[in-house]
Amino acid sequence: MGCLFHAKYELRIYTLYPGRMDAIQTRFKDHTLTIFERLGMKVVNFWIDGAGQSKLYYVMEFSDLAERQRLWDQFRQDPEWIQVKRNSEKNGGPIVEKIEEFIMKDARVQDLWKRWGCCAPLSGTA
Repeated sequence: MGCLFHAKYELRIYTLYPGRMDAIQTRFKDHTLTIFERLGMKVVNFWIDGAGQSKLYYVMEFSDLAERQRLWDQFRQDPEWIQVKRNSEKNGGPIVEKIEEFIMKDARVQDLWKRWGCCAPLSGTA
């Protein structure tokens, strides 16, 4: 993998319907992560809300925005995903009430380059 400062990251925040945290975690563990892997999608990490809100947070890594768009399009049209989503919502109803997406890139904090010894700043960038 290239230097982490050249990638684009997507923070996804899922607000869940009440009582659906176990369902989303099970769906990711048993199905979604396997589909992501098959499609070449990389999850950096997952978090649940520390204040008790019914929210799941995760970060995806993409080489650029075009790759992000292409992979999400493939995922949304994937027959296995469509069936998994349908099956996981069959008895308990919808799981995700709202999805928020934030595209992030490196903040180019000079001290991080020095500390991690990873990348030098690109010339002409601030």
